[in-house]
Amino acid sequence: MTKTLLWETKTLSIEFIVAENGTVSINTIQPTGSYTTAREPDNSSLSIHQPRLSGEGNHNGSKTSKAFVSTYWSKRLTYVSHREWSEAGATYFEIKTENDGSDLSVVSNFTVFDGVPVLRAQTSVHNNSKESISLTSIPSLVVGGLTRGTDQWWNDFKLSVPNNSWFREAQWRNHSLPDIGLDHFLPGPCQASFATFSCSNLGTFSTGTYLPMGMLQKETSPDTWLWQVEHNGSWKWEIGDWGSQLYVALSGPTRNDHHWEQVLRPGESFTTVPAAICHLFEKPDAAFQALTAYRRRIRRFHQDNVDLPLIFNDYMNCLMGDPTEDKIRQLIKPATQAGAEYFVIDAGWYSNDSNWWDDIGLWEPSAKRFPSGFKTLTTELRASGLIPGLWVEPESIGVRSKIADQLPADAFFQQNGQRVVERDRYQLDFRHEAVKNHLDRVIDRLVTDLGVGYFKFDYNIEIIQGTDVNNCSPGAAQLDHNRAYLAWVTRLLDKYPTLVIESCSSGAQRMDYAMLSVHPLQSTSDQEDPVMYASIAAAVFTAVTPEQSATWAYPQKEWDDEINALTVVNSLLGRIHLSGRLDKLSDHQFALISEGMQVYKNIRQDLRTGLPFWPLGLPGWQDHWLSVGLICQKKTYLSVWRRGGETNCDLRIPHFAGQSKVKATLLYPSAFAAEAQWDASTGALRVTLPETTCARLFQVEID
Repeated sequence: MTKTLLWETKTLSIEFIVAENGTVSINTIQPTGSYTTAREPDNSSLSIHQPRLSGEGNHNGSKTSKAFVSTYWSKRLTYVSHREWSEAGATYFEIKTENDGSDLSVVSNFTVFDGVPVLRAQTSVHNNSKESISLTSIPSLVVGGLTRGTDQWWNDFKLSVPNNSWFREAQWRNHSLPDIGLDHFLPGPCQASFATFSCSNLGTFSTGTYLPMGMLQKETSPDTWLWQVEHNGSWKWEIGDWGSQLYVALSGPTRNDHHWEQVLRPGESFTTVPAAICHLFEKPDAAFQALTAYRRRIRRFHQDNVDLPLIFNDYMNCLMGDPTEDKIRQLIKPATQAGAEYFVIDAGWYSNDSNWWDDIGLWEPSAKRFPSGFKTLTTELRASGLIPGLWVEPESIGVRSKIADQLPADAFFQQNGQRVVERDRYQLDFRHEAVKNHLDRVIDRLVTDLGVGYFKFDYNIEIIQGTDVNNCSPGAAQLDHNRAYLAWVTRLLDKYPTLVIESCSSGAQRMDYAMLSVHPLQSTSDQEDPVMYASIAAAVFTAVTPEQSATWAYPQKEWDDEINALTVVNSLLGRIHLSGRLDKLSDHQFALISEGMQVYKNIRQDLRTGLPFWPLGLPGWQDHWLSVGLICQKKTYLSVWRRGGETNCDLRIPHFAGQSKVKATLLYPSAFAAEAQWDASTGALRVTLPETTCARLFQVEID
């Protein structure tokens, strides 16, 4: 006889089923008080615990061992206990299973934050036996029955996948289920076909191909599943058919995909990376809003996310890695006049020549570039009211750097006794005390002696080999390194509470919420074309909260007013990273940029609580019209881009539907041509922009 465990939180109801054989599955995840009723358990239920040990595949009549589910242990692990408790604005639920001999125990820990309809999960495996075991995969979260409520899920649902390549970040693409190989079949005696679809990452660029996210949405009625894996290294999620429905499984590294295998000696445990899932009977915007609120709850508190200071950085479409004290001095006054509060000196400040790529690691200022002394320059910045910042790439050592010969051999990633070399860089291993001690000294010197208050921590190489030093597998060692790196950054922020550390990785090649639960800011792209950047700016709130979203605004003297205004609009609803040769702009051009900076300062306190929505749906890379909005406590802000097409576009604003008097005010650029007319009958704002390529920021509110 089955047993039901109902976990009711303030925002979510999660129903667990203990089957007759003792296995535990998630039967439903739905908003508390939802109109749907409890669902009867069916053949789509999947055990929440799916560990796989070395040498074992899957049991008969199920998926192949390429899939996460239907492992032998999913049948062996049976319910032992559960408990529920609440503290500090969250509710927790823990479920424990064991096998008959109690050789292996598995515990899932679930979290739901008050007011946030998102379920977070981590799973721990403990070896209770007297022998070592070798774990080859263990998902953080498994949920079956995603498509219940329809007899034709292959027609009624679509999958959305976020591509995330260099210069083209956060670009979601929709796929029909048949197009990805998930389609109707006659199961007969089997519970599933062999078909699965997955997205994964191998290596240190956690988001170098995809964001660690996915979305399944029903096309015939509002019903959305949205999930993320929270890891700064290798990960994988998959969906597939099971029983008569679809399932999703979310995981960190595995042996099949990422060279990961974890040996647990007697008494040892392993805990998976966190994963989170949202299920709402609403359209995708509501799910992204819920995930935005969730991300604000899991990140480390930093005053930067409250104050949202304006940052100038000398790199993008500006000095481009070739700073000198004369060039910096030319930019200090215009940056201050534009309203900047931080001044970040980017790559190249440590090199005596232009070939600085393979010489990083010592992190001492170049006397050639700064003959008056670097401390003199940082003192000038502070005297001008600017907090100095520096670009540092702490995880890499250039092959020409002195440090490459001074650190121990096992302080670097290795393969078969040889250092891993990638693009003339060595990868440091943050499990090693010598690495952390070296970088502690570097950061202490830069903060204490030079007065640096901001670091842009960049990372520009992708290591897919892992390291075979001091661990049972290259993937396991890399996972430990990933976790050790974040622990080191956390320790820096504990030591220097006012220090701001931006996460950058060739733009946004590590835009994940392991990194972003620690770092206050995330670079969103290295895209140098503002018109192309608009597609990223319009989509990036799917991946990162607005107040952590560092987006470039880089005006140029050669550009016309519309393009210079567009690059400012790209950044106005997130975190402005101002750049460009401000010192070369005409007075008219500078006034246009300064206006945008003042608009940002006027609205930034609203942005830190804003929830995103997309009046035109998630943007496409080549779309003529783009739009993203933020619903704030009293006002709504709406960024709109035109890159071709008709002169007008209707922008849906669902939270104003039914209102007859809605006013739209052009905030920026305030003197440029634009019309915005509310149509109460359609719940849409008709925006007319006469220029073929342009952008505007509106404030929309009930009149």
